[in-house]
Amino acid sequence: MSDKPLYVTEPHLPPLEEFLPSLREVWDSKFLTNGGPMHQKFERALCEYLGVEQIALFSNGTLALLTALQALRITGEVITTPYSFVATAHSLLWNGIKPVFVDVDPVNLNLDPAKIEAAITPQTTAIMPVHCYGHPCDVAAIEKIADRYNLKVIYDAAHSFGVESDGQSVLNFGDMSVLSFHATKVFNTFEGGAIVCKDAKTKLRIDQLKNFGFVDETTVVAPGINGKMSEFNAALGLVQLQHIGEALRRRGEIDARYRALLADIPGIECLPPSPGSKHNYSYFPVLVKPEYGITRDELYAAMRTKNIYARRYFYPLISSFPMYRALPSAAAANLPVAHHAAEQVLCLPIFPSLTESDQQRVIDVIRSLGR
Repeated sequence: MSDKPLYVTEPHLPPLEEFLPSLREVWDSKFLTNGGPMHQKFERALCEYLGVEQIALFSNGTLALLTALQALRITGEVITTPYSFVATAHSLLWNGIKPVFVDVDPVNLNLDPAKIEAAITPQTTAIMPVHCYGHPCDVAAIEKIADRYNLKVIYDAAHSFGVESDGQSVLNFGDMSVLSFHATKVFNTFEGGAIVCKDAKTKLRIDQLKNFGFVDETTVVAPGINGKMSEFNAALGLVQLQHIGEALRRRGEIDARYRALLADIPGIECLPPSPGSKHNYSYFPVLVKPEYGITRDELYAAMRTKNIYARRYFYPLISSFPMYRALPSAAAANLPVAHHAAEQVLCLPIFPSLTESDQQRVIDVIRSLGR
């Protein structure tokens, strides 16, 4: 059996010969950025595929998060999850906003709606949940709370390309949703991101903010940044869209096979699929329970000796990093579920080109090390 390195994900790329005509088109046009033809085509194609009305492309998902907060003029405090990649909370600090951490649901590891209201203060202006691992948040419960307290909702949907909840795109919930098209994501443009918003007026403001605040050649109306997606990235995205259906199908097969093969291993618990949702299988997290016989970190280290580079997404919690841990909401006693999950979670390799023998190799290592 091959001992090649296996990572949590590998970039999914189209055949090079399919990308070359688009690359030639960009090359010949000499239009490399600034909202060129590929950018416009890609935005329209994404709206159609994702079932959304408005989308604004960005050079990466972090700049999209920063701009979403600016576009909605968010200030004061924002309630968010400690169980995410650091960009979620970093985007708040960069905007001078205080993150307020709330614990997660023990089943789906998303922000727990039952804990949100107790964290609301007169300074709270918004909620920033994360659809963790592409599992939809309880969007209905979050919407009720936001409406009751007149709060904005910005979803960090970095994991949620193509995900649906109750028959519609999860990206249509809240005031805005932010996507990442980083190389490690289900859908990538090498680097990239996007904001999904409700109307053309809001999209116009977003487009101005990502282009230094320019309205026209001589008029600047806001302290914007340079967040534009290049024509090369947009061209790749257009080609990638032709393959996303097959990529998601393969991920679904791998997810199902993992669940079947892990079912009889004591102490290895798979997160359940969210009911009523269409998933994209962006990650395959398992929880390593005491019944397994060795700790998560021991399994993690042992797998690395076998060239299997599983990841502890998300460990440590955001709230444990130095720039956050002094916040009252970051106290471990405030976040028991998140801390428990962070000590047990391990994401296994999942990507469309993962073979059955590669997957069996992962399972064999897990099975051999358990009690």
